[in-house]
Amino acid sequence: MTYCLGIKVKDGLVALADTRITSGSETTTAKKISLHSNEHGSLFLMTSGLRSIRDKAITYFEEILEEHGHEYTKMYNVANAFGTQLRRVAEEDKEALSASGLFFNLYTIVGGKLEQDKEHKLFLLYPEGNWIEIAKAAPFTIIGNSGYGKPILSRTLTYESTLRFALKTGFLSFDSTRVSANDVGYPIDIVIFKNNGELIEKRFMEQDLKDISKIWGDKLSQIIKEIPEQWIDDINKVNGEEQDRLFISHDQ
Repeated sequence: MTYCLGIKVKDGLVALADTRITSGSETTTAKKISLHSNEHGSLFLMTSGLRSIRDKAITYFEEILEEHGHEYTKMYNVANAFGTQLRRVAEEDKEALSASGLFFNLYTIVGGKLEQDKEHKLFLLYPEGNWIEIAKAAPFTIIGNSGYGKPILSRTLTYESTLRFALKTGFLSFDSTRVSANDVGYPIDIVIFKNNGELIEKRFMEQDLKDISKIWGDKLSQIIKEIPEQWIDDINKVNGEEQDRLFISHDQ
């Protein structure tokens, strides 16, 4: 499985992807973010799905960028171009994959800004090659193992959040997924795309962020202990009469 996260806030974009590849009992590491730039601007692309589909689609896409990249001046042009190459791979390989019992499965996050875009853009592409744009109302998207890391983002992140806040919550979202799913793990690759076009890439190892992970775990435990417990005490009462206690009053 994979964990890839794209966030769009007013000051730019944040992309985060794990690098763990699991095949049976074997675990390897592979980069899941690719960066692309030309005279019109810069963009990043992340994928989740069958590795063979990903590699072939990216190869075709890079060829198209070399030949026709100068024609793309808006990010939706790029999303359409990648979707076209994904459908090309489907035409070539989907039948054979299905015959082997494999689904044609590749989800993609594309983000960046080209010269005619009014603002930085973030798109989610489906295996069929169609896409949606990530908007201000729900300023993030996850592909891969999304269940564990989504709650913290849904509760805290808004379009008005700073890039720093987006990066912190993005990491905590990854960390929540990592401790719950053994097919998601370090190293993690992070890309920060500022709305002025500046693009920063960084890889973090587990050792780099272990203290932040510990602080998150400790703070989470502490805040749970601070949550009021009157509603738990009320469980012990039936028709206004206190019954045998079902809970210990305080954490031991």
